[in-house]
Amino acid sequence: MAGHSKWKQIKHKKAKTDAQRSKVYTKVIREITIASRQGGSDPNGNPRLRLAIQTAKENNMPSDTIQRAAKKGAGELEGQALEEFWYEGYGPAGVALIIDVVSDNRHRTAGEVRHALTKHNGSLGENGSVSWNFETLGVITIDKTRVDEETVMAAALDAGATDVSDEGEVFEVYTDPTELFQVMDALKKANLPAESGEIQKVPKTYVKLSADDARKVLTLVEALEDLDDVQRVSANFDIPDEILQQG
Repeated sequence: MAGHSKWKQIKHKKAKTDAQRSKVYTKVIREITIASRQGGSDPNGNPRLRLAIQTAKENNMPSDTIQRAAKKGAGELEGQALEEFWYEGYGPAGVALIIDVVSDNRHRTAGEVRHALTKHNGSLGENGSVSWNFETLGVITIDKTRVDEETVMAAALDAGATDVSDEGEVFEVYTDPTELFQVMDALKKANLPAESGEIQKVPKTYVKLSADDARKVLTLVEALEDLDDVQRVSANFDIPDEILQQG
């Protein structure tokens, strides 16, 4: 599974601005709203909402904003008519893309996504054209400087994880999506607290990129993630470490 976390590592190195924080807030609020609509406003009985609230707190979102979004999703307060769906497509070098969105206007969102793809040498695909190459997994990130791989592997597998991968700066623990929090809690009890835990679409195969293609793909993914309606972009690119180190 090596490679899928490269984009996250690159983004972590970027400086945060007020504009970026505002976009993060918008995306997290929408995720809370959708999660609450699907599973209710109590995070104890709604793992997806619990994860969204955790992300909100990591980004210093005020508690009243979190509560309001959850109540809107559950129908306890009036809110936007949001729906969740995704697009499939391709980027430079044949990189496969899944673009998850939450929107109150499909027509607007389709136009914005298509424009971003076309502008940056990408294209939309048919439903099912690339999703076969992705599997939905729980992904837990652990700082490599704090523990060795053998210790992580033993604790993770004992907790019910399916695999552990060395992703350069971090270890990533993979779980069934329904067991993400169970494994996170077990790792915490074993004194291996996670930096993050997410449900992700993880590629089964990867496209290794040249330096030129890497720049093109990263520009496209950043343009897509900059759209208000786009929640996340999953892609099967792998950028060799020597290219990443070149900046």
